[in-house]
Amino acid sequence: MLVSEGMSTVVLTVGPEQPLRDVARLMTRREVGAAVVVDPDAAGPGIVTERDILRAYAEDRVTGHDPVRNYTTERAVFAAPDWSLERAADEMVRGNFRHLIVVEGGRIVGVLSMRDIVTSWARDGATSEMPR
Repeated sequence: MLVSEGMSTVVLTVGPEQPLRDVARLMTRREVGAAVVVDPDAAGPGIVTERDILRAYAEDRVTGHDPVRNYTTERAVFAAPDWSLERAADEMVRGNFRHLIVVEGGRIVGVLSMRDIVTSWARDGATSEMPR
């Protein structure tokens, strides 16, 4: 299976100045685990995830209406739609993250989460034999 078959094509994008709390609310309402942060002054898009938000609050770094840019992972990893889901999963495991921004021709075309991968494999009838 390919990334294009498992990715979410509806991407929550936010600006770098949006308050982190508002971005968290949008993610909750849309039931997504990440938002792509598009900053016209940056080299490329960044990403903010549930984990980033949780870490920020756990470390008491959030004050008032902090802009999401303060919590964005700017070294986002990108996937191509024609990657295999196995390659995408391997990148996520090696990088210790759960979301990839999917880019084609310099354009954001989707987001792939670990949940998307598992769902795709389950839908495709993937099975695993567990040793007893």
